[in-house]
Amino acid sequence: MTDEARLKALTLQGLAGDGAAHRELLRTLAGLLRGYFRRRLGDDAADLEDLVQDTLLAIHLRRDTYDTAQPFSPWAYAVARYKLMDHFRRRGVRRHVPLEDAGELVGDETAESGAARRDLDKLLMTLPDRQRSLVMDVRITGLSMEEAAAKAGMTVTAVKVSVHRALKMLSKRVADENR
Repeated sequence: MTDEARLKALTLQGLAGDGAAHRELLRTLAGLLRGYFRRRLGDDAADLEDLVQDTLLAIHLRRDTYDTAQPFSPWAYAVARYKLMDHFRRRGVRRHVPLEDAGELVGDETAESGAARRDLDKLLMTLPDRQRSLVMDVRITGLSMEEAAAKAGMTVTAVKVSVHRALKMLSKRVADENR
C-alpha cells in the first residue's frame, strides 16, 4: 500500500469514528511533517516542533473540510504549506514556498500533477499578497469566509469580494494564455 493510500485509509477510518486510526494518522503525519519542515526551515529549526503541532492541530480541527473523493496528501500538504507561510510571515521572512513541493510530503506525485502545481504556483504568485493569501485560505486550505475574514482582519463581504475578484483575474489570465 502506498503512503497516500495508507494515509487516506486512516483518514477515512478516523472520520468514521475510529479513534485508533485517527491517532495513527496523526502519528504518521507527524513524522512526515517533521521531515517536510526540517527541509524548509534551515537555521529556524527550533520552531520545527511548534509547526508540526500547529499543523497536526489544524488537520485535526479541519478534518471535516477534507473532500473524501480527493487524495488526502495534497489537502494535508496545503495545510502544512499554509502553516509554514504563516510562520514566515509572523517572523517577517519573505520566502517562496512553491506548490510543486506538495509531493514532498508523501512523495506520491505524477509528473502531470507536479506540472499542474507549478502552473498554479506561478498563477497565484501574480496576485497581490493579500488576495493570494485569501485565495489560499478559502480555496486551498478550506477555511470558511468567516474564518478567513477573522484571520485577515477584514469583513466577510470584503473577503468574498476580494476572493471573487482574484479568481476572476486568474481566470482571465488563464484564458489569455490559452489564446
